[in-house]
Amino acid sequence: MENPLHHFELHNVVDLHLGGLDLSISQGVITMWVVVAAVFMLFAAAARRRALVPVGAQNVVEMGVEFIRNMAEDNIGKAGVKYVPFLISLFFFVLFGNLLGLVPGVFTITSQLFVTAVLAVVVYVISLVVGFRKHGSHFLSILVPGGTPGWLIPLMIPIEILSQLARPISLAVRLFANMTAGHTILAVLFGMTVSLPLWAKWLPFGFTVIIYGLELFIAFIQAYIFVMLSCVYLGDAENLAH
Repeated sequence: MENPLHHFELHNVVDLHLGGLDLSISQGVITMWVVVAAVFMLFAAAARRRALVPVGAQNVVEMGVEFIRNMAEDNIGKAGVKYVPFLISLFFFVLFGNLLGLVPGVFTITSQLFVTAVLAVVVYVISLVVGFRKHGSHFLSILVPGGTPGWLIPLMIPIEILSQLARPISLAVRLFANMTAGHTILAVLFGMTVSLPLWAKWLPFGFTVIIYGLELFIAFIQAYIFVMLSCVYLGDAENLAH
């Protein structure tokens, strides 16, 4: 049985070097293009045939937009409306990246820590920019929880700094780890199905079907969690508690 982790290895499809820069196109880059194109086509199809009673692509998009808008308003407040386009783009990019990775032969971009880390850092940097732009230097009070005794402040500030730095790390690792673990299990079970004798194939195959269904559910859940935590971080920046 082949190494199940080989599915996560990047290989250049087109070698391209410009000066000292390596601009080679890997299967991960191509998959990201496919994900972006798929999201664009979904929204284009929804906008092409708009109707008072939504059907098809319009129904899917409107449900997603309404879902994200409610999430933003619940966690950020009225100011959350202005973040809805960004959050919708983030949600559908992660969701389509998760779903397309379940298609045999398609690379899973959300199983790459670099991809999830870039998304997480972008979210966190935006939250910092929003916080300092709206509250100025007072935004630093986020490092001192309300009601903290004065003598505890020197201890709490380093702890809160570490807590803040852990936000993008946990956001990136959570998505990466879930996608990698699920696809690894599927690869192992599928490899067992192929390698075992005919009479023993039914058991790993049955588990493969079950895990595959679970991975479809996890693809939606992880996209939801990623955007939910993004809303929480933006909400903390918009609505400084003290």
